[in-house]
Amino acid sequence: MPEWPATLDVAALVTDGWRPTPFRQFILKIHSRCDLACAYCYVYEQADQSWRGRPKRMSHDVAKLTSARIAEHVLTHDLDSIEIILHGGEPLLAGPDSIGELVRLLRAEIPARIDVVTQTNGTLLTERFLDLFAELDLGVGVSLDGTAEAHDRWRRTADGRGSHHKVAAALERLGSPAYRHLFRGLLCAVDTANDPIETYEALLAFDPPTIDFLLPHATWADPPVRAAATPYADWLIEIFTRWYGTRPAGVRLFDEILLLLLGGASATEQVGLSPAAMVVVETDGEIEQSDILKVAYAGAPGTGLHVRDDSFDEALRRPGVVARQLGRLALAEQCTNCPVGRVCGGGHYAHRYRPGSGFRNPSVYCPDLLRLITHIGDTVRADLKEPR
Repeated sequence: MPEWPATLDVAALVTDGWRPTPFRQFILKIHSRCDLACAYCYVYEQADQSWRGRPKRMSHDVAKLTSARIAEHVLTHDLDSIEIILHGGEPLLAGPDSIGELVRLLRAEIPARIDVVTQTNGTLLTERFLDLFAELDLGVGVSLDGTAEAHDRWRRTADGRGSHHKVAAALERLGSPAYRHLFRGLLCAVDTANDPIETYEALLAFDPPTIDFLLPHATWADPPVRAAATPYADWLIEIFTRWYGTRPAGVRLFDEILLLLLGGASATEQVGLSPAAMVVVETDGEIEQSDILKVAYAGAPGTGLHVRDDSFDEALRRPGVVARQLGRLALAEQCTNCPVGRVCGGGHYAHRYRPGSGFRNPSVYCPDLLRLITHIGDTVRADLKEPR
């Protein structure tokens, strides 16, 4: 029996009135290698090793095809704005000339307002890159795991050297008046071995506009390490308690949960039931789903499509993509009956994977998400009852 969502009857869903949500976020893998060897990396250290057979760089021909396919999608769905994320590996390994050529191509050929962002480990973020990014109006997100000790525990070069000093220097440059407007925020992997408040304050030291805390990518086949019942919620709640009263920077996970608790819609894959509207183009031109699915099994993000031959609308009809747009219909029964199910949304789709049943399961972080969301909800309700 195939694992879910391979069993989805997409034609029947369409007959019943379901319609896909067009893609609005395009992740372009412009370089498939990295100058760091982070031990937790989902690209290089998890089940899917397809990077080994892909070209290091996205060629000009693939870039042209990709740009044309995005333009086609924009016109088909009359989109007025989209986001394009330059990703890797480490995207800055593509070099400033290649990045400049690509961004100018995208802006020239796609008939929509384009927000272009790159997500980088920061080690190569020199003034030359920043000058180029200022010219291109290209936003920059940087990965940083907190203090030097915390960051360098995992984010090292292949020969074992830490990278925090390079990232810190890059963030000082990025935070200077000339480039501050490019700074989109910090991405931090949750590590419960680190002190949460020390981690939070180390991130705040660089005055980020927002912080994105990510749970370690895990599945039911390879679950996270637990020294307590809800260690990840406990860690995040300590930060939430410090953050809630002052909010010196946005914290994406907390902001999203608060918005969902107040009846809004999510804009992240971590929580909520909003249709996933992102798609990946690999360096060789293959069209894929979220590459975080690589943690599940080899080939999990694949669609069998290529920008040379296939439109993005064709990707919208693939069962895996459909499943990530179905919202409540894609949830396990346990999640539909859960008091925070609408807010949690089953957690990150990749974290639901269990061999044999596929992705129609609660998140492997279910206890943590229940505790975190309940705590935030209780805090907000108590706050609203306080006399003004």
